[in-house]
Amino acid sequence: MIQIVPAGLGDVHEIARLAGVVWHAHYPGIISREQIDYMLAKMYDLDVLRREMSEGITYIRLLEKGEMIAFASYGPDGAEMKLHKLYVHPQQQRHGFGRALLDYVERASRERTLILTVNKRNHQAIAAYRKHGFAIRESIVIDIGGGFVMDDYVMAKAGSGSPTDKSGSR
Repeated sequence: MIQIVPAGLGDVHEIARLAGVVWHAHYPGIISREQIDYMLAKMYDLDVLRREMSEGITYIRLLEKGEMIAFASYGPDGAEMKLHKLYVHPQQQRHGFGRALLDYVERASRERTLILTVNKRNHQAIAAYRKHGFAIRESIVIDIGGGFVMDDYVMAKAGSGSPTDKSGSR
């Protein structure tokens, strides 16, 4: 039995720990180890997570038998809703847990377009998001400091109808 429950300030350690497990298992070969460590330190610092929660970013945890095996975060981005994070423990992937979190966020988004960013080399995630109705809206490169950039696609799924895929591929 799974449960999706809100995360609170007391859950930031567990979120940061799971993020480290997922990132170190998934991102080698997509980005360098140095960039993985840099981004984890920047995005999953406990004070950063607490600040995001206090500024209106909603974090949710997916529990199986009381243990957190996945989490997501989302929040308003202008007229749209942005999925900031969605991560499932590597040993629990491909069991529908990511889909359950995505469904939850889509319901919370109501009729708004749901957007996200994904690394252009993260082919597994891009394929999963396409399977669930997302399309590439644009390509972006963002300098994140430390000599690193995020080379991402912005993907979108309209609350009603489908966005245009500007990549030219399906």
